[in-house]
Amino acid sequence: MKQRIITALIFGAILIPLTIVGGIPFIILTYLFASIAVYELLKMRKLKIFSFSGIISLIVLWIFLLPSKYQYILDDLNVTKVEVALLAVLIFLSYTVATKNRFTFDDVAFSIMSILYIGMGFYYFIETREVGGLVYIFYSLFIIWATDSGAYFIGRAMGKRKLWPEISPNKTIEGSVGGVVSAVIVSIFFGLFTAIDATIIGLAFMTILLSVFGQIGDLVESALKRHYQVKDSGNILPGHGGVLDRFDSLLFVWPLIHFLQLL
Repeated sequence: MKQRIITALIFGAILIPLTIVGGIPFIILTYLFASIAVYELLKMRKLKIFSFSGIISLIVLWIFLLPSKYQYILDDLNVTKVEVALLAVLIFLSYTVATKNRFTFDDVAFSIMSILYIGMGFYYFIETREVGGLVYIFYSLFIIWATDSGAYFIGRAMGKRKLWPEISPNKTIEGSVGGVVSAVIVSIFFGLFTAIDATIIGLAFMTILLSVFGQIGDLVESALKRHYQVKDSGNILPGHGGVLDRFDSLLFVWPLIHFLQLL
């Protein structure tokens, strides 16, 4: 527990100030987190980041993460992110031939999905910060922390029925519902004491949706780890696991926040 607290304090001392500052420092931090997360995913499948396929994965990820305000860079090159992804597929498929199928079709699919999964989540981390502002970033952090804490404590106190034992045997239906309720309570106070652009009722409904999808994001990573038989995605954060272990819920929440802002 002591190690978890120390790691959380150090992690927060890096993440929160750079998120508040925004701009280039924040973007660099996001690129770093995303790159580590892709490394962790590839490692699950025993794919090396310092290989031809690993380097291509990183390059495509970095292009996907390019914030909308820097879109002119791709426009000047007369290329879109979709075209970059399609080119990456062709390169990966060609690499299966070059390696005589040591890098397989399944590896191609895994690499592309890893890029999209991590790239989408962290891209909208940047966009939420740039478009929605700090208030939506802190809103997302508060409701996911509330969901996780509520699910843990209520699950331990009242949990009886398993939520999805084949994927995450410790999670319960009671804990899941408790996490959503906790997130809604926190969101109401957040709406009362911040300048977030939403009514209390609207915020509560949005929080229910985000809390549920945040838990789905957590289950997605749990399913990945169970499939590849690993306990944590990494060990860069002692007591917490890897970057993906810390951001799995938020990778689902940030794109949804951005989409909901546009409605």
